[in-house]
Amino acid sequence: MEVIFISGIFMSLFIVILLLTKKGKSLTDKILAAWIAVIAIHLLGFYFNQIGYWDKFPHLIGLTAPVPLFHGPLLYLYCLYALRGENKIRTVDYLHLAPGILAYLYMLKFFFFYSAAEKLQVDRGEVNDYQAFSVVLLTGILFSGIAYAVISYRLTLKYRDKLKNRLSFSEGISLKWLRYCIVSVGLFFLAAVVVFVLRDYLNFVFPFNPEYIFYAILIVFIFYIGYFGIKHENIFVNMPLTENNEANQKLSSVKYKNSGISAELATKLYEKAMKLMEEQKPYLNPRLSLTDLARQLDISSNQLSQIINQQGGVNFHDFVNRYRVEEFLQNAKSNKNYSLLALALDAGFNSKSSFNYIFKKQKGISPSQYLSQMKRQQQKI
Repeated sequence: MEVIFISGIFMSLFIVILLLTKKGKSLTDKILAAWIAVIAIHLLGFYFNQIGYWDKFPHLIGLTAPVPLFHGPLLYLYCLYALRGENKIRTVDYLHLAPGILAYLYMLKFFFFYSAAEKLQVDRGEVNDYQAFSVVLLTGILFSGIAYAVISYRLTLKYRDKLKNRLSFSEGISLKWLRYCIVSVGLFFLAAVVVFVLRDYLNFVFPFNPEYIFYAILIVFIFYIGYFGIKHENIFVNMPLTENNEANQKLSSVKYKNSGISAELATKLYEKAMKLMEEQKPYLNPRLSLTDLARQLDISSNQLSQIINQQGGVNFHDFVNRYRVEEFLQNAKSNKNYSLLALALDAGFNSKSSFNYIFKKQKGISPSQYLSQMKRQQQKI
């Protein structure tokens, strides 16, 4: 077990160095490095305690106690800025680190004014100093871990919905690894709650030390988040999720309000958008975005998103891919010698997987099944 802990600590430090020396590192690289460094300190504190260093060096006692309070906030900040693609933390977001900092400030008296013997007495429960604080701290750690996991997961769902209102494609944009990471953190703290309640309140005696299991899982997690965090680091940065066209913004603020388009005008704009899609076929561009189409219509992205949602009852992603599916079917009728993938790519799809998923979502069956049904119906006629 000792080898596993040492390996986890050194791997954490290696990933931190790798992230901080990475060429062109982004803000999320730095946040991830900070989080893994916190995990390394957490592991190191537990390891020192297990090998008896706290008894040999009592002044180490409590140094890592508030560290777990930083796990949840750093997870949230990593998700927030990875999805936003910003390169500077807003001042208000530093407040998420306040509980951990306040916990350390509260423990300053213990760190600097307690003798080694007094620290040992506190650690062994021989005196009641900091006993209430320990309960509050542990409760805060468990609540923080679960709460931030929930908030972070909801953030990815909100981002997914925003993507569908801004982009007509999904290739290269995968949030699964990030969601797995968030769920893992949430389950980790939830399991800790269960163990805490069973052991400290129901006096259940485990046949093994559950803390070893938790920290072993934490070491596996380091490998996971380190690998995927580096691999997928910048996939969100260049997503056109905000309106950057100055002329469109000016038009939006002067002629309309974001949600103040009249029903009559919305209908006209929607008809104009459909006419453009049918005549110029911008959907054949596999990387078509809301901003691209709004620019062709000479309206703002907010206005286009609104009329598609209200008039069409769908998001931008489904609006565009509806035309691509129909284009594919037209191509299939006149180009029977081409493969389904070739026809799909000609219709504006980026990949076979996205084409199959979107087609089945719209038609209820796979492309090959649909074409077979069409063929049988034509033969009957």
